Amino acid sequence: MHKAKKQFGQNFLVDQNIIADIVRCIRPMPDDNMVEIGPGLGALTRPLLKQLNKLHVVEIDRDIIARLKTDYPQDKIVIHEGDALKFDFATLGAPLRIVGNLPYNISSPLLFHFANYAEGIIDMHFMLQNEVVERMVAEPSTAAFGRLSVMLQYRFYMEKLLDVPPQSFRPAPKVDSAIVRMIPLPAAQIAVQDEALYAKVVTAAFGQRRKTLRNTLKAHLTESDFAQLDIDPQLRAENLAVTEFTRIANFLHGRADTAS
Repeated sequence: MHKAKKQFGQNFLVDQNIIADIVRCIRPMPDDNMVEIGPGLGALTRPLLKQLNKLHVVEIDRDIIARLKTDYPQDKIVIHEGDALKFDFATLGAPLRIVGNLPYNISSPLLFHFANYAEGIIDMHFMLQNEVVERMVAEPSTAAFGRLSVMLQYRFYMEKLLDVPPQSFRPAPKVDSAIVRMIPLPAAQIAVQDEALYAKVVTAAFGQRRKTLRNTLKAHLTESDFAQLDIDPQLRAENLAVTEFTRIANFLHGRADTAS
């Protein structure tokens, strides 16, 4: 029996009804180019392999890798040993579908890592801590709306699909979980002109949540800039829509271009 390892954030899904619901949400087709992150004890791997011609898996735990090599038909599963945070998903080809029960301790860095490959991705279905999913799909001016919301919503359509209670896992985590679907927006719909600058603005704006934009963005925008953008400097970051962050970043990008 495999013992869950804390350093890898392992909680294994065991509820067969939830597993069937997740597979229904994913709707795997035989020829899909699909990769599963952290297959663990195979809760999703087995039902996915029943419907796919081939499945890629990325796994860091050597004990689980050894099981993957003996428990599954090796002509149908392609095992990539190592850390998903360092894995080059472009090597799997496009278009790609990504699924997985993500380790909750590194979920945000992983989501940003996947975003680097968005152009070659059809969709992603992930099990995450419910609180993280709520932040991903949050609307402006709500408590959950923050940096993660703004950094993902400008390039993904996202939808919370299912709630997954702690008792669906062994060992049971101390938090509720949820399934989220992420679909990359077409390149033509991504209005951000300089992604690094956008990230810088968003990070600064949310750096001190309780402060107004006048304070958090003073290194970037003057009073007249706010007036030109038609954005109230008395608002806080959580009150701005993604489109307004995009306008700020593109305004600064245009000014930098003019100055150079």
